[in-house]
Amino acid sequence: MTNLITTRRWMTMLFFFLFASSVIYAQKNPPVVGTYESMRLGNFSVSLAVKDIAKSREFYEKLGFHVVLGDQKKNWLILQNETSTIGLFQGMFSKNTMTFNPGWDRSCQTLPDFDDIRDIQRKLKERGLTLAPEADDSTTGPASLMVLDPDGNPILIDQHVPRPHN
Repeated sequence: MTNLITTRRWMTMLFFFLFASSVIYAQKNPPVVGTYESMRLGNFSVSLAVKDIAKSREFYEKLGFHVVLGDQKKNWLILQNETSTIGLFQGMFSKNTMTFNPGWDRSCQTLPDFDDIRDIQRKLKERGLTLAPEADDSTTGPASLMVLDPDGNPILIDQHVPRPHN
């Protein structure tokens, strides 16, 4: 009986060691999905090209969204509900656009560590994607780039903060 208890203790300790090791490994090594290493693209939102920003705001507020950023007089607003973020843009985009903000969390606060847009751009180009426009590689501050998916849907990667100091 004593051997069985000792064996179980060792098995439990081994399990916790292996679990802790895998957590540490996962934190230091980003997951590889399919063929490519993942990228930290930042906060996600959908940027909607709207015809009448006041009507759109009223509609999305009825769905439970509230304004967290923007200036309606300048034709742009950012709205959130409990889990989603949308941008309303009148006269700024020709199509609805998926938007990623490297360096920002959901509250538009700067993250201590993130993938800089210039590093993201380099990886996208290495993977054969065409970017237009591109971020200026000679800078370290805010920058943006755009890429189209195979169906022509625009994806904006828009970094508002300087390169992280890591």
